[in-house]
Amino acid sequence: MEKVDCIIAGAGVVGLAIARGMAKLGLDTLILEAADAIGTGTSSRNSEVIHAGIYYPPGSLKARLCVEGRSMLYRYCAEHSIPHRRCGKLIVATQVTQEPVLESIRDNAGACGVDDLRLLSAAEAQALEPALHCTAALLSPSTGIIDSHALMLALLGEAEERGAVLSLNTRIASGRIEAGHIVLETTDTTNGGVFQIATPRLINAAGLEAVALAGSLEGFDRQLLPNQHYAKGNYFSAARRAPFSRLIYPVPGPGGLGVHLTLDLNGVARFGPDVEWTEVLDYRVDPARGEAFYGAIRKYWPDLADGSLQPAYSGIRPKLSGPGEANRDFVIQDAKAHGIGGLVNLFGIESPGLTSSLAIAEHVAKILTAAD
Repeated sequence: MEKVDCIIAGAGVVGLAIARGMAKLGLDTLILEAADAIGTGTSSRNSEVIHAGIYYPPGSLKARLCVEGRSMLYRYCAEHSIPHRRCGKLIVATQVTQEPVLESIRDNAGACGVDDLRLLSAAEAQALEPALHCTAALLSPSTGIIDSHALMLALLGEAEERGAVLSLNTRIASGRIEAGHIVLETTDTTNGGVFQIATPRLINAAGLEAVALAGSLEGFDRQLLPNQHYAKGNYFSAARRAPFSRLIYPVPGPGGLGVHLTLDLNGVARFGPDVEWTEVLDYRVDPARGEAFYGAIRKYWPDLADGSLQPAYSGIRPKLSGPGEANRDFVIQDAKAHGIGGLVNLFGIESPGLTSSLAIAEHVAKILTAAD
């Protein structure tokens, strides 16, 4: 049986950030990924936004790790020449009755340590974005966009430079806890080959599969598994270039931040996500869902032409809250919760997981080094 110092389950942006951190500590690190490439799940199926840390409950992991992670991520992008842009965003009220929500968002952001939001009148917002319709807006200058794949390649490169190894097409079939180690049985998805590997440290960053992976470990108390829900978000793109230089977000709605306008680094607009609760990993986008997008978008961009939206892509978020429930925080579960030394489970790592990735990695490293 092979043994390594540390195993990371999942080669998404969070798993790769953790692998980099573990390798920098001098640990022999192995990254196991079931797919045939890195970052094929939630990490590459999102808005690629660097969030400021505005909406989350003060004191929550999401709030703290987003604010810390945002600063770390901008610095990392600058140091490693990762394409990104601090373009800013406007959160818009499209009717007077929504304006108190903007004030509550600003107050909440301040309690989370985000102190650069500025309340704008309609005229001030439209001076920045002439095509915008609103009655008032919040300007978030520290919001940005990033090339998420370039980020993941940089994280992987750094991890590998320090000796980490990536094993693609490798699915963890089951595991057991024995003699201070976690023994995993893995399957090569290309040829069906099975092998076992043992480690004193397992970081479960398997994203959509994280709950299932933890549940497959013999000796793990399944009563500690959270209920996980799949929230599919569909995105549509515009046939012509949108006349905006900043991201445009409506005030938040149930289950998400509403159908917002984001930009890629080439200036192409994307709209979404909506919220479609599902039980299967099906990434096809139903073109008919685009009809509901027109009304939502025209509240802040009234000149959107009929027939100008086309299906782009979709992503699925591993949410710990279901329909009609309040959003739940990240769950980073360690031995204090489950009693298994060296095991860290990351559950419900949805937005702002990308922004928080480096801070999450630092948080996990502190957990494991404290245990050592």
